[in-house]
Amino acid sequence: MNKVEKFIKYAQHRDVIFVLGAGASKPDGVPLQRDILPQILSDENQEIKKSEIGKIVIDFINDNFMYNSQLNLYPKLEAVFGFLDYFIQHNESLNSKYTNSRIREIKEYLIKLVHYIVNLNTDKKSHYYQQFWQILTNKVPNSSIITLNYDTLLEQSFEFLFKKNYYLDYCIPLMNYEKLPQLKNYNFWINPREPVFVEESAKPISIKIIKLHGSLNWKYCNCCNLTLLTPWDRKIDLNKGKFLGYTYPDKEEYEFRCPIDETDFETLIMPPSYLKTLHHPVISQLLVEASKEIRSTRKIIFIGYSMSDADLHIIALFKKHIQEGTKVIVVNPKKKESLELSYKSISKEVKFINTSFEELLEKNLLLEIL
Repeated sequence: MNKVEKFIKYAQHRDVIFVLGAGASKPDGVPLQRDILPQILSDENQEIKKSEIGKIVIDFINDNFMYNSQLNLYPKLEAVFGFLDYFIQHNESLNSKYTNSRIREIKEYLIKLVHYIVNLNTDKKSHYYQQFWQILTNKVPNSSIITLNYDTLLEQSFEFLFKKNYYLDYCIPLMNYEKLPQLKNYNFWINPREPVFVEESAKPISIKIIKLHGSLNWKYCNCCNLTLLTPWDRKIDLNKGKFLGYTYPDKEEYEFRCPIDETDFETLIMPPSYLKTLHHPVISQLLVEASKEIRSTRKIIFIGYSMSDADLHIIALFKKHIQEGTKVIVVNPKKKESLELSYKSISKEVKFINTSFEELLEKNLLLEIL
């Protein structure tokens, strides 16, 4: 059958925005934020313990924080990042051992350890997310997703929909879209904001995934200021701090560098911190995109998001842009007054459903609230 070029046009108003927190990925084994630091500091993961990056970060935490592993009492991850950010933002050193440049280095190492921990449970397809996609595309295809999660389970579970002419829009200018000779191996990702080739009878649909805290499969070059999407390559060398890629089918390991200028890539995940900086060009662009989506929707469904005190920027985002009359539904298994008050601070008309993400899908509760 002949294929033709078609533009995918977004509707002026959105039916539903889904906002996904860590509780949506927890059923697949992705750790909650409070579990990441204990995993870094425990003896169970010897790869971290014996690595150069791991030794440096663990040494820093032991020097500056008290914890009791037997009682499972650890500092909050956002407190550790906030401590590092204090010295970085004031351009100060802590002492002769932890100079300002060393603190900046330790922060990047800790981000890479978070990347490593989250990625351990990401290399698979999620049954729950696949169910979620089936319901969304069948019932409310005019939807978008804002996710605060780094993992890629959501996207990996989308693969079956590509054959049905559904496309993912990350809402940022990926390096994969550039038609440069150096990037010929990365042009496989289709840009849904340009015409797509489909069968003449097809009706292609694009769905926005706005990853406000970044993603494991994004690699950022601070020289050309572009982001490379590498869907399958997310591994990090914990001794050198380098991203690792593989050649297929031989699976030879190599260090990822920017194909345009050979600069080492940086992680593009925003760590939890009480002193967040939101000036990264990619994060800034995603916040603008999220603002437009929030203003244009008739319903917002939060799933598994605890609205942490470290996420004041998210609270401000919704407080500013939720329109009068927008329905807000919060799905969370814990009935906590503090959580309900946090949500009521952004919208008076909030409905709470005390259930988990997996129960929401298995008991068909999601269909009832769409």
